[in-house]
Amino acid sequence: MTVYQLRRKCMEWKNISRIKWLILIIVVYIGISQGCRKSDYLLDESTINLSDNGEGTGTVTWTADKTYHLSGFVFVNDGQTLTIEPGTVVKFKSGQGSQASALVVARGGKIIANGTADKPIIFTSEFDEMNGNLNFMDRGLWGGLILLGNATLNTFDGEAHIEGIPVSEPRGTYGGIDDSHNAGSISYLSIRYAGSILSQGNEINGLTVGGIGRGTSIHHVEIIGCADDGVEIFGGTVDLKHIAIAFCDDDALDTELGYRGRIQYLLAIQDSLRGDYIAEHSGGANPILGSPNAQPIIANATFVGAGCNANNFLIGFKNNSAGKYFNSLFLNQKHGVSIEYIENSADSYNQWLDGDLELAGNYFFQVGTDTCTTVMSVSGDYPGTAAVDNWHNYFYTAPNYFIDPGIEISAGFIDLKPKNDVSQNLIIVADPFFDQVGYRGAFGSINWLEDWSLLSSSGFIL
Repeated sequence: MTVYQLRRKCMEWKNISRIKWLILIIVVYIGISQGCRKSDYLLDESTINLSDNGEGTGTVTWTADKTYHLSGFVFVNDGQTLTIEPGTVVKFKSGQGSQASALVVARGGKIIANGTADKPIIFTSEFDEMNGNLNFMDRGLWGGLILLGNATLNTFDGEAHIEGIPVSEPRGTYGGIDDSHNAGSISYLSIRYAGSILSQGNEINGLTVGGIGRGTSIHHVEIIGCADDGVEIFGGTVDLKHIAIAFCDDDALDTELGYRGRIQYLLAIQDSLRGDYIAEHSGGANPILGSPNAQPIIANATFVGAGCNANNFLIGFKNNSAGKYFNSLFLNQKHGVSIEYIENSADSYNQWLDGDLELAGNYFFQVGTDTCTTVMSVSGDYPGTAAVDNWHNYFYTAPNYFIDPGIEISAGFIDLKPKNDVSQNLIIVADPFFDQVGYRGAFGSINWLEDWSLLSSSGFIL
């Protein structure tokens, strides 16, 4: 080979090497750019996994462009504020008892979770694909939402440890002296498939409220398919409006430890095979006669019971609880209102005699046999025929009525807007919190569940 030929061959090798290097550079560039694109993949960046190591959430905003997956008990600690944007979805890992997942706003913390009718906030199970793969009976897939505050309780020392959280967790303590306490605001929130049992009588409810004051705003909230109570309120003075509770294993609403708040527009629907009371009202626990006395005031409720074949009650007053119901509709239940009488003791029966327990201006339909003796009953010790008769006769003298409001109930849907006149002889509730509306029950001509709730979007509520 001549020197010229050798030089030419070297040039060819060099050109080939340059081409190989160029190809290699292109391949590497493509790989890097594809890798960068993959790291920006929305599903990866939009899923946020959260747990709690004791530091809480911090003061932070959860945004609607992300889905939050919570594992275990996640706290909003004292001094922290959690803000949740409209349209945000929060999913909770599966677990029961001490392994449950829950969001807990500790005493001194705040939550600002205000959805809108077109962008509700949703708390649900990690198994919820948001396409109807779960149904109303899929209960107890995670814990629940717990709010704790500084308002008064009627316990010995004015404090308590909330149900469902191990007593070893100090952030589970609630109660204080501030009845105007403000834990934040919640609206247009749907809580689905919650409920957890730590031990018998020690459960997490769909929404648990302990020692929350009247400075807190809670309205337009639904709780669907809970393995315990839908809403349980321990003491405090918080007010609620536009609350829907359906298909819970225990009570729809449970109040105790001196709760003295006000509720208007309350819907409660009971499953035909599950549930206890629709509303259970207890006064105190330790002590039963503790002060301040429990006295919730509820107007414009609609209670749809489990049917006359189920052995359930609409409402139970016990453990010295007072309470008042006005302008409400009570339907489709075997038993009506039970009041506890305990001989030689202060009790709910005496609260009624003292005028602190009232039922007035309400319609009852398909409750028992629609007679006062099956609607009004006495539990506990027997107070004697005359006393029982007085309680029975109170149904009419209050007054209350046996009238069909014209609500359509079927296996697949309920039309909650009354077809018959429910505007006659309304009770005026002289309290500025309550809207003075011209109808009984939770609904007039407008379905306030429309658009934002699972009950409405599923077609169950018309």
